[in-house]
Amino acid sequence: ENSGAPGTLPGPGGAKAAGGHRGEGGPVKASAFSPGGQRLLTASEDGGGMAGRPGVGLLWRLSGHTGPVKVCRFFLDGRLFATTSCDYTIRLWDTAEAKCLHQRSVGTVSFSPDSTQLASGAQGSLLQSGQMLQHLGGHRDSVQSSDFAPSSDSLATGSWDSTISIWDLQMATPVIFHQELEGHSGNISCLCYSASGLLASGSWDKTIHIWKPSTRSLLVQLKGHVTWVKSIAFSPDGSQLASAGYSHIVKVWDCNTGKCIETLKGVLDVAHACAFTPDGKLLVIAPWAKGRRQTAAPPRDPW
Repeated sequence: ENSGAPGTLPGPGGAKAAGGHRGEGGPVKASAFSPGGQRLLTASEDGGGMAGRPGVGLLWRLSGHTGPVKVCRFFLDGRLFATTSCDYTIRLWDTAEAKCLHQRSVGTVSFSPDSTQLASGAQGSLLQSGQMLQHLGGHRDSVQSSDFAPSSDSLATGSWDSTISIWDLQMATPVIFHQELEGHSGNISCLCYSASGLLASGSWDKTIHIWKPSTRSLLVQLKGHVTWVKSIAFSPDGSQLASAGYSHIVKVWDCNTGKCIETLKGVLDVAHACAFTPDGKLLVIAPWAKGRRQTAAPPRDPW
């Protein structure tokens, strides 16, 4: 058992890797930066979570989940974060004290950018201050992914039924479902909005779609992964998209042309999650490699 602070060591291609999760089979499943990039939260197969400062070390270790932690997210103000687990619960935590404030049975989770609402699956619920506001019914199968629009006025959900639903949160209760995006031929495994309001979806069909939700338009389809897409993340300016397949490869795409501008092959093992730092200078990759995480500089604009 590794109970000390994670070490930092050189990684391939200018990347850095850090370990620290417990267990022989404890790969990092998800990661998230706090607003401002001062803290990095990682969630693991060993059922725990850790928070640290890049370049400094481990701040604290979380415990409480009884199954692998699948998702972790910070609120916009950084005061709270949430974790979801294969034990079918979501936990809300106080960042300053690393204290669990609330627990509820759920699947996937996403925060609204204004830090007032939280969406959770697998059946689809909308929470506020720990209380359920609405049950969102419409998918024909379990909800696997979700993300709020930058304005917090709509919510996208992806399902095993291979569709994406867009929910209008400005309407009076009950929440009105107002459009459905179709085009994938597999489970919608991940969703991500850009700062400008574009929506990216990754699927078990090995493709990524970038949509303009307001017009239901498919702008570009990204092909190149040889396995299903596990995680996607827009750069802060929305010009690039990083994607991790269920493989050793992470790709970075030009969102305007749809071309892959970089393929990162130095990942230690299967990449479960990827995220840009808030300033866009680094890309964090969480691979299946006994709790290690890697950071790498994303490619520069070729022009």
